[in-house]
Amino acid sequence: MIYVFLADGFEECEAVAPIDLLRRAELDVLTVKVGESCEKNKVTGSHDIEIKADINETEVKTENLQMIVLPGGGVGVENLYKSETVKKITEYCVKNSIPIGAICAAPSILARLGYLENVKSTVYPSFKDYLKEGGAVYLETEKVITDKIFTTAAAAGVSVDFGLELIRVLKGDEQAEKIGKQILFY
Repeated sequence: MIYVFLADGFEECEAVAPIDLLRRAELDVLTVKVGESCEKNKVTGSHDIEIKADINETEVKTENLQMIVLPGGGVGVENLYKSETVKKITEYCVKNSIPIGAICAAPSILARLGYLENVKSTVYPSFKDYLKEGGAVYLETEKVITDKIFTTAAAAGVSVDFGLELIRVLKGDEQAEKIGKQILFY
């Protein structure tokens, strides 16, 4: 199972593009609502696009966990960072070498939790100090990087690249290339 965590203020294309691509690759993906709101599992993105998440963060399980994905969006990232569930599942992934994808501002969560020390990473430029302070090897000219269990991406403009890289991490180069060709990316 792949969990894509969504909190109010998330960057829509950084969540939806990877979800779409991972599902095209026939991977099991569930969107997870983080935080409380009036309507069950509804999450509002940074551009007022509302998404109904598949499950609430209280329903997250570690059995058969293949990957977690953390979309960016400044407000959304802060809301993810406040979540004890996100912190616990991230720690579980790190301890069990389960891949983690983070795009835009979201790699700052991993850096603040102390997981990116000596890890080649990228992030939205205004969040680079979090990576540097966390001991990451910040590569500002890279758009998408996978190092160890971490795949980081710079911004919304590389959401498709990020999604294809997540497929590559889980299913290999051939499957990532196949999906890329299907959507006329290459």
